[in-house]
Amino acid sequence: MAAASDSVAAGAGSSGAVSRALPVEIWVLVGASFVIAVGFGLVAPVLPQFARGFGVGVAAASAIVSAFALMRLLFAPVSGRLVQRLGERSVYLGGLLIVAVSTGASAFAQSYWQLLVLRSAGGVGSTMFTVSSLALVIRMSPPAQRGRVSGLWSTSFLIGSVSGPLVGGALAGLGLRAPFLIYAAALLLATAVVHVNLRHSTLAAPEPVGELRLVSFREGLARSEYRAVLLSNFANGAAVFGVRMALVPLLVVEVLHQKPGMAGVTLTMFAAGNVAVLFASGRLSDRFGRKPFLIIGSLICAAGTAGLGLASNLPWLLATSFVAGLGSGMFTPAQQAAVADVIGPKARGGPVLAGFQMAADLGTVIGPVAVGAVAQHFSYGLALALTGALLAVAAVGWALVPEPLHRRGVESVVEAVADCPPDHICGPDGAEHLRVDSPAPDSAPQDDNYAAR
Repeated sequence: MAAASDSVAAGAGSSGAVSRALPVEIWVLVGASFVIAVGFGLVAPVLPQFARGFGVGVAAASAIVSAFALMRLLFAPVSGRLVQRLGERSVYLGGLLIVAVSTGASAFAQSYWQLLVLRSAGGVGSTMFTVSSLALVIRMSPPAQRGRVSGLWSTSFLIGSVSGPLVGGALAGLGLRAPFLIYAAALLLATAVVHVNLRHSTLAAPEPVGELRLVSFREGLARSEYRAVLLSNFANGAAVFGVRMALVPLLVVEVLHQKPGMAGVTLTMFAAGNVAVLFASGRLSDRFGRKPFLIIGSLICAAGTAGLGLASNLPWLLATSFVAGLGSGMFTPAQQAAVADVIGPKARGGPVLAGFQMAADLGTVIGPVAVGAVAQHFSYGLALALTGALLAVAAVGWALVPEPLHRRGVESVVEAVADCPPDHICGPDGAEHLRVDSPAPDSAPQDDNYAAR
């Protein structure tokens, strides 16, 4: 993981920019993302088998994944309004607590329907902290570093995911309920980290509404780039968050006849492919644009996903999982940065962010159920081939729209950052914020992070 003092200008290709630290609040969210990912990785390999333990079929076991995503989908607009009314920090902390409680309670579920209800409740909290954290990351990221920050944020989640499934697979020997309790504890830890470090932050505090332009969902939808990002995030949700989590563990156990712990290894290989390219692709998308990484990454992920269905042995399964992870790692940060490009600086895009999340959740809802039914009635090979085809369609969609990154605007911000005095740190909009360890004007109020926004 790159240090906070990486060069700001590398993303925009400017040679005159100097090294600048990212705001500490971004690092807090990155750390929380890592903790959340470790816990999520514990649960993912065992969840389908846990559901199957109640005597249900493949489609019903896949529906556990879909139920979580369905509640995220339905509650996303409400989460956006809560963020505007209560602020990102409060909604983020509340969401983490809801998921922690529902996940811990899932460990004590006595029936399939109890598990379904508890995972659905967790989806409500999940959409709360997802929308609020994404809004914070976008608002606090300097425009010239959006791809880099998106890659850093996503990388932290994937680094946690690398270790999470392995530990979760090992814990399956202690019983399928133990990972849920550990995930709940990880979420409580993340809640404490965010609360302690952001409670006095001015940069993370809600900005006055009157100073920001509200970008509506209809305004975003009028742009072809936003329509393309909705399509690609739908495919991402269906393939990466839905089908991969629901079908791959079952493929390992029921087709290849491997132990449940190998499902964790397979998911880890996907995460390892992500980690290999995620941060670098985010940085390079700031320099070369979003489209090359969105198109090529989607096609590589499509090939790897379809290849999973052709697996007749474990080495092939692990190799294709790694390839799919490489493709996902290429397009994920560019996709998030493209949403920030659509919203633009000095603007609040809650409805746009909610729509972006809802697209992925819709894919996660439909994907496991539809593809799970295909796997049950036909074959895993056909199911995963159809999933790969959806990713290929998303790549075609990006090939037909303009590049969302406006380099001229980014370069102007890089120049502003390069000219920023050494006792200042430049904010997301390129404006200067006086560091608290520097002499402050008498009229400039201070707090633990910055003075004089």
